[in-house]
Amino acid sequence: MRTPPLPPDTPAEPDDWSAQREALRALHREVLAEPVPPAMQQAAERLARRRAAVEQRARWATWGGMAAAVLVAFGVGWIANGQWQARPAIALAKAPAAQNFVREATAAYVVYSPEKRHPVEVAASEQQHLVQWLSRRLDRPLKVPDLSAQGYALVGGRLLPGDDGARAQFMFENAAGQRLTLYLGALDDKATATGRPSQETAFRFASSDAVPSFYWVDRGFGYALSAPLAREALLSLATEVYRQL
Repeated sequence: MRTPPLPPDTPAEPDDWSAQREALRALHREVLAEPVPPAMQQAAERLARRRAAVEQRARWATWGGMAAAVLVAFGVGWIANGQWQARPAIALAKAPAAQNFVREATAAYVVYSPEKRHPVEVAASEQQHLVQWLSRRLDRPLKVPDLSAQGYALVGGRLLPGDDGARAQFMFENAAGQRLTLYLGALDDKATATGRPSQETAFRFASSDAVPSFYWVDRGFGYALSAPLAREALLSLATEVYRQL
């Protein structure tokens, strides 16, 4: 097949292309020799600065992502090794477990002690069943203190929810209709260095606008005795409850 002839004005050799480029340059040489207009120069400089800023932000984003990844990896490594420095803060946050416990006890007293027909779930007439049921739910053998010598008879008890699990409430009443509640349940008490739970705390008094309470912790189990009584009278009752339990 024969090659079609080139147009008369089309250069056929590389030398012809070079000659044509030189001719074009000579045609507009005076334009090329003119200085760049100031407005165009300023626009070019602004564009260059903008491009440099974009590139800088991109570099910082890349390094920032890498730094964040390094920090995350570093933190995970420390947590995995049990050396994360925030752990003491977590332990401190859990420290007022007993205070939360006594607040639960106070709230339970305020809610249920005024009840006339349904102050308890299981009445004192079914004391054996009540103790077995609550012992099973709290996973600990429970005992109802005998406060008859102090003038209080058992009304009954109920099962309640708490921050660290199930709670039990035993309610007592004297001849004047004054009610007393014993609130109890396991606390999230961390083990000591020996592997055993903390043994006990001394009696502590908590007074609120609702009702005062004496509370204590014995081998990871919390107790709170609540009633609108004078501090000395309530302490005497708490001491008797502690002695029996």
